Amino acid sequence: MRRRRVLELSATGLGSLWLPGCRGKAGPAPQRDLGPTASVRMKIHGRGTTDGDGATLSRVFPSPQLRHLDPFVLLDDFDVRAPAGFPTHPHRGFEAFTYMIEGAFEHRDTMGNVSTITAGGTQRFNSGRGAKHSEMPASGGSNRGLQLWVNLPRALKRMQPEYAGHQGDALPQLEDDHERTRIISGADSPIALRTEVDYRDVTLVADRWSTTIPQGRNTLVYAMNGTITVGAHTARRGEALLLEPGRVVVAGTQGTRFAYLSGRPHGEPIRQRGPFVD
Repeated sequence: MRRRRVLELSATGLGSLWLPGCRGKAGPAPQRDLGPTASVRMKIHGRGTTDGDGATLSRVFPSPQLRHLDPFVLLDDFDVRAPAGFPTHPHRGFEAFTYMIEGAFEHRDTMGNVSTITAGGTQRFNSGRGAKHSEMPASGGSNRGLQLWVNLPRALKRMQPEYAGHQGDALPQLEDDHERTRIISGADSPIALRTEVDYRDVTLVADRWSTTIPQGRNTLVYAMNGTITVGAHTARRGEALLLEPGRVVVAGTQGTRFAYLSGRPHGEPIRQRGPFVD
């Protein structure tokens, strides 16, 4: 059963979703021509490391392969068990965007915000001109998620810090015979980033997912579980494919899960110094 939101999103041009045909006595309906796939600019390998207080993670970038991907500064896939975590530390000049895959994380900051976000939910911490926060595991098992740093345009570097947390049931979800997708930001998501970002958590129900990447965007797909294929290129858990604009078809087996991340660049230098982006 597909939801009405699937049709609405497709109609806006924000997502191109392939809808299944019907089968009749004449045999299977012909496959739609999905067109040429977008070319792959680069395959990125996450690197295992630690951060905070013994927190283990795979850092997708920055790395020797890819310093930054305007407007994105950093992408980490963390898997943290108590008592490890990210105790109180400062940030400035960007938005830290944490999306939970499994378990839960508690956020506290110097603005007085305290919230616990569970799997499928997200928390956005806009550090602006400067603030401190902590992110600590809130379950006894695995606490896995993706943390994305989104650069602030220079005109907003000195803005007042902000925080917003949303549980998974507050985010738009799309379902049809080929996919289950949670819209993390973009489309009708309640997440209000200061930069135009289309961020989705996609689980394959069938064997493929497709969309069109607009011109002027920096885009990647990151394998969270399973193996994804774009053309002749594959990526396994902890790996990403950096894509050119155009129509992209992401293939995989049932249950394969990946993140689609596409942002409009600011066209400004990204000057990262540890926890600060000036």
